[in-house]
Amino acid sequence: MNKVLFLILLVIGFIVLRIRYIETRGIFYPKREIELYPSALNLPFEDAYIKTEDGVRINGWFIPRANAKYTLLFFHGNAGNIEHRLDKLVMLREAGVNIFIIDYRGFGKSEGRLTEEGFYLDANAAYNYLVNSRRIRPEQIILYGESLGTAVVIDLASKVKVAAIIAEGAFSGGRDMAKKIYPFLPAFLFSNKFNSLKKIKKVQAPKLFIHSINDEIVPFALVNKLYKAASGPKELIELTGAHNTAFLDSKEKYVSSISLFIEKL
Repeated sequence: MNKVLFLILLVIGFIVLRIRYIETRGIFYPKREIELYPSALNLPFEDAYIKTEDGVRINGWFIPRANAKYTLLFFHGNAGNIEHRLDKLVMLREAGVNIFIIDYRGFGKSEGRLTEEGFYLDANAAYNYLVNSRRIRPEQIILYGESLGTAVVIDLASKVKVAAIIAEGAFSGGRDMAKKIYPFLPAFLFSNKFNSLKKIKKVQAPKLFIHSINDEIVPFALVNKLYKAASGPKELIELTGAHNTAFLDSKEKYVSSISLFIEKL
């Protein structure tokens, strides 16, 4: 009996460790090489390198816009690098904003090892760079996150002052996403990483949530859960299209919604 119990515990332990591995390593798909720069799309930019609190050197692009009132601090999703957001940056620039986009540690030219807490340090370093080096006031900074980047944005906005946040393809938390991917496993096996649901309650800035009703990766129900937990002022815009292409599939609504949101700040 003791041997059987030991084997059962061993199997459970293996499953838990495997799930932890998937949660920490199986969700990131970084690309190191950067082959395309903003200049290829006639966007002026400055290549920036900044140091995080724990000494990691991360890379980003500052894309200026003449007479911009706001600066968009952009945090991308879990795959590729800043190069793969150029089409979206061109659209966002139409809203009349400066843009500062960074690669998290382990992505693109940024140093370091992929960790959730490391991503939060990267975000804080990017924010401090804008405030201290660029002399941009906190009330002129809009945080923008896509997919995984929404969790980074919500974490940062729960700690610092900003003009507003825009969350595209947001999810309520890592546990909710894990339950979608592995519905046959009990919820308690998953940690609650990237817990945006808990943190959104601390965010006082105006919020714009953008999500496709056809999202095949992050169910609309998860952004709805997050939206309901958020305090006002807030707005939820429904797009159509896939998780990674809705901003193109619903381009006119995507651009106009963001521009109008910024105008009303």
